[in-house]
Amino acid sequence: MASNQDLQRLLDELGRLPGIGPKSAQRIAYHLLEADAEEARRLAQAILDVKEHVHFCSRCFNYATADECPICMDSMRDRTRICVVGEPRDVTAIERTGSYHGLYHVLGGVISPMDKIGPEQLHIRELLMRLGEEDIQEVIIATNPNIEGETTASYLARTIKPLGVTVSRLASGLPVGGDLEYADELTLGRAIEARRAL
Repeated sequence: MASNQDLQRLLDELGRLPGIGPKSAQRIAYHLLEADAEEARRLAQAILDVKEHVHFCSRCFNYATADECPICMDSMRDRTRICVVGEPRDVTAIERTGSYHGLYHVLGGVISPMDKIGPEQLHIRELLMRLGEEDIQEVIIATNPNIEGETTASYLARTIKPLGVTVSRLASGLPVGGDLEYADELTLGRAIEARRAL
């Protein structure tokens, strides 16, 4: 049985996870205490395996277990379009809609002067290299509809337009201040289909 010190350590570690408050941490900790040792081992091994085997795609910076992610390796994707998102989880949200069949580019965040994140800290240079090397005709900017996302979208549009590539933005329909990760498939799918030029 776990000592109070072990239990407190588990509660502290669970509490560091995003979206897990003290009550959720308690529920998870007590569930793990009541679970058999094999279930706890499977969870611990799954965490270790993800940390060991999952990294960023060398081309688009999505999550991958090989050099490139499955989307970049899929020859059936529309290779004339790149959808630019802030985080890998946004790729998952857009893929769930089934409305988009092009490629992606993950910035690794958004421009946020308050957090001291400028264009240099993001994968913008790599995006521009892709635009020079690949036959991309449209860049769809799918950053979150908040101040940082809009700032990033404006910066990207100003940077990409002179290259002669069409730049579009997801249409309204997504709530301002919301995250793509939490948007339902119908809303996100309509936003992709009704994107507008910048």
